[in-house]
Amino acid sequence: MVTIGSPSTTRRVEHPARPDRSDPTYQAYAVLRAAFVVAPVVFGLDKFTNLLVQWDQYLAPVLSRPLPVTPHQAMYAVGVVEVVAGLVVALHPRLGAIVVAAWLGGIILNLLLLPGFYDVALRDLGLLSAAVALQRLATRFDPRPVLWPVRRG
Repeated sequence: MVTIGSPSTTRRVEHPARPDRSDPTYQAYAVLRAAFVVAPVVFGLDKFTNLLVQWDQYLAPVLSRPLPVTPHQAMYAVGVVEVVAGLVVALHPRLGAIVVAAWLGGIILNLLLLPGFYDVALRDLGLLSAAVALQRLATRFDPRPVLWPVRRG
């Protein structure tokens, strides 16, 4: 059992030791968690191979020009961040979902700087919404605080 809220609005939330896999809420959580582990890892690894798409085209020149590396090299760093984000979702979904949502926010801003990629930005807004939903569901199925293992006073 976990206590949530300020002293005036404190409520207790049950965290089952073993979630009921037939519960639609748990199923939604499991689907979103799996998606946000697999997708970032696959897309992150593809930044090194460009098998799915030529990723350099998605980096806005206004953002890549000041970098001390080429857009292609910048995509390697992007790939590492995405793989790490997917692994964080796997290990700590409450925290990982926040990381993925923030990363998607940055991707959306980048895409809005590129003419002709507004449809992809809109799709990523949907993904960002799903990452937020995962984080909210994880508050029920992942009882650790977001800053776990840091303990609050």
